[in-house]
Amino acid sequence: MPYKPLILKNKFIFAKLLSFILFTFFLFSHALSDEKKKEVMVITVNGVINPVSAEFIGKSIRKANEKKVEALVIELDTPGGLDTSMRNIVKEIIGSGVPVIIYVSPSGSRAASAGVFITLAAHIAAMAPGTNIGAAHPVGIGEKMDKTMAEKATNDAAAYIRSLAESRGKNAKWAENAVRKSVSATEVEAIKENIIDLITKDLNSLLSDINGRKVQTVFGEKVLSTANAVVVREETGIRHKILNLISDPNVAYILMLLGFYGLFFELTNPGSLFPGVIGGICIILAFYAFQTLPVNYAGLLLIILAIILFILEVKIISHGVLTIGGIISMIIGSLMLFESPAPFMKLSLAIILPAVITTTLFFTVMLSLALKAYKRKPVTGLEGLLGTEGVADTDITKHGGMVLLHGERWAAFSDDPVSKDEHVIVEAVSGLKVKVKKVDSR
Repeated sequence: MPYKPLILKNKFIFAKLLSFILFTFFLFSHALSDEKKKEVMVITVNGVINPVSAEFIGKSIRKANEKKVEALVIELDTPGGLDTSMRNIVKEIIGSGVPVIIYVSPSGSRAASAGVFITLAAHIAAMAPGTNIGAAHPVGIGEKMDKTMAEKATNDAAAYIRSLAESRGKNAKWAENAVRKSVSATEVEAIKENIIDLITKDLNSLLSDINGRKVQTVFGEKVLSTANAVVVREETGIRHKILNLISDPNVAYILMLLGFYGLFFELTNPGSLFPGVIGGICIILAFYAFQTLPVNYAGLLLIILAIILFILEVKIISHGVLTIGGIISMIIGSLMLFESPAPFMKLSLAIILPAVITTTLFFTVMLSLALKAYKRKPVTGLEGLLGTEGVADTDITKHGGMVLLHGERWAAFSDDPVSKDEHVIVEAVSGLKVKVKKVDSR
């Protein structure tokens, strides 16, 4: 029958056509899914640039490279920070294969001091309206510098920021003035001076504006495709939040004092455990924080000296001289503890004064109570019988007798004869016998 081969032929053509359509649809879907898979990682850095924020940024950059995201956006708002932490961040940015975009936002934010270096190191630098950048004086962990050392540090920072600006095609002269003359600029001035690449109102606008831009990474030139990228936010972990909190100078100072209180209370009341454990933890956390802050150890020694003077005041009659010395020593030590020109690296007077008053009261009152308790006559046990007055229940001689003490009958003896019903006082305790004498013979 002639129509059968025709039907079979048509079926074969239809099957091939269907296979082609399915294959084409698969390729299109695969390409579309690849396009949708493009991600932009976003992190927020709000606060001082210190080892904690440097670790968080470095970790995020490494994660962005592992995931091969399209770009990493760092929303930045910082008053500045430590020079060593800033340099670690800059190294991570420069060595990243994934473009790093610094976005100074939201409105009211700033990229000051160390933040200027970080912004200039970025592959793309952007600012939101109502933000500013400048005054590039990173804070060293530090010892006090003389004029020569300060000049060397300034020259080093100026050369470093000029190098960063030139490598990214930015205004190197302005960058150097930001270090030497502490100049600052608004976002409008920054774009005119070629300090940043663009001004954009929010994150979505930023991703749209940088789409198609070419950037130079360590792996070569890359064209950004961020218009339809999925935004993935990386939040700061609980560990980084805790470490960042204790790295605040005021928090570190309070932790140190709490540590001293706890350890002192444990030493004066052995076996309390809880104050000692809490005190030990606070001291360890405080010294961790001190590693991230410009600590002046002369100030720390003055605070320790103040505590020693408070303790001696209870044991030595100084008519308040030691207490006054302790208060002065603690105030000066607290003011000197963190040596930095940056206000965010200094202790607040609103913290120092209550802390000094509390510490003075704690050590003077607690030590006075402890000393009184130590000197107080025992009222229980065999030691509590010494000096107790009683009544002879029988005649008492050096060979024995009975006495009533606190309503109890005790075996007693006396060097001098004591008649029944005479009042006596306990001189000594020997085993289960007490040595007494007449009250009148004292």
